[in-house]
Amino acid sequence: MYFIIKMAVGLVAGFAITLILLKFLPGENILMGHDRGRKFAQGAEVNIGKPTGVGFYFTLVFLILSAILCFFINPVTSGKGFFESGNVVTGLGLGLFCIFAEMVTGWLDDRSKKPWNEYIKGALDVVISLIAAFFCLHFFGTRVYIAITGAYIDIHPVLFYILCVILFIVSINATNATDGIDGLSGTLSILAVFTTFLMGFMAESLFDRNSIILTIVFIASLLAYLMFNFNPSKMLMGDAGSRSLGLFIAFFLVYCRIPFLYFIVGLPFLCDGGISILKITVGRLTKKKIILFKNIITPLHDELRKNRKFSVKRVWLVLVLAAGMIDFLYVFVSTLLRVSGKV
Repeated sequence: MYFIIKMAVGLVAGFAITLILLKFLPGENILMGHDRGRKFAQGAEVNIGKPTGVGFYFTLVFLILSAILCFFINPVTSGKGFFESGNVVTGLGLGLFCIFAEMVTGWLDDRSKKPWNEYIKGALDVVISLIAAFFCLHFFGTRVYIAITGAYIDIHPVLFYILCVILFIVSINATNATDGIDGLSGTLSILAVFTTFLMGFMAESLFDRNSIILTIVFIASLLAYLMFNFNPSKMLMGDAGSRSLGLFIAFFLVYCRIPFLYFIVGLPFLCDGGISILKITVGRLTKKKIILFKNIITPLHDELRKNRKFSVKRVWLVLVLAAGMIDFLYVFVSTLLRVSGKV
């Protein structure tokens, strides 16, 4: 009963506090930047001047409220020493701190008069990913579950660490590149985190009930933000939001011990923003402007806007429906396998 009250507090407080903060944007002139527009981004001119970096608010609400509910109010405890290997509670706390650090780097870029150099942002992503991957390795171990069957494998620590770093960097940048259509990145993030929790529950891979708190507070906070971000948007999450969302999605997958599920829940991000990152990276490495996807504008949402003449709302609907169908089918097949006794 007490845990149900914690869940209700997380849901109501996460939504209400975020809603109030975004309604009034306290300290806007000091804390927030204003959108500068994006080069070559389709329709980016309509966002110029809007408050950006409001991910600062909803990320702080999510992190602080999650920390209070997970660590201070009837907390889950560990019998291990604070920094001892396998102390999942410490690992979660340090992981949330990494997400805070990622948010801060994005927020500082959002509020700067000139955008940061891409290589500086990339270097910061790598450093934070390296640290977060170490925490995952040390505190969560290397056992990972195959979500659809519930089977598990133990990965060599070195390989596990490398894969975590790659996952974090890819998720950060793919989520960031997807944030170009009103409401898209936030909605896809909600689908990704909810599906991750659901599959972790089905695979029996969750460490403890803190994953429930994280899921509820995350969804509540983002829903409040989406009330201001659906087309036509009044404000933008900026790098403060998109980069912290990307890291949390990846971290939550590792925390739930089903990191390979990113190929499902992260597929919309990979198909939309990910191909843009791949296209740019390959072009720079080969010193040629365009090699991959020559006839497609990337991110994919720009292709739909410019060449397919989709409205913003239609782009959102198509991509969200596609993501929802992918997640639903995966959960459905997994459920059938369990009900039929095949796993």
